[in-house]
Amino acid sequence: MNKTMSFAAVHFSVAFSVGYLLSGSVLVGGAIALVEPTINTIAYHFHEKVWNRFNREGQSAAGQLAQPAN
Repeated sequence: MNKTMSFAAVHFSVAFSVGYLLSGSVLVGGAIALVEPTINTIAYHFHEKVWNRFNREGQSAAGQLAQPAN
C-alpha cells in the first residue's frame, strides 16, 4: 500500500507540474492534477477488464489446442 500511495503522490505531482508549466496557472495545474489521475484510474479499470477477457480467451484457445483429437 505504501508503494501505491507513493506512486499516487508522484502521479499527482507530475500532473500538476505539467499543467502548471503549460498554463502558468495554479488553478489549472490543480484541476489537471485532480481530473487526469481520476480519469486514468477509471480507464485502467476498464483496460484490466478487457485485458483479463483476452487473457482468458487466449488460455482457453491454448487449452483446446493441447487436447488430443478423438
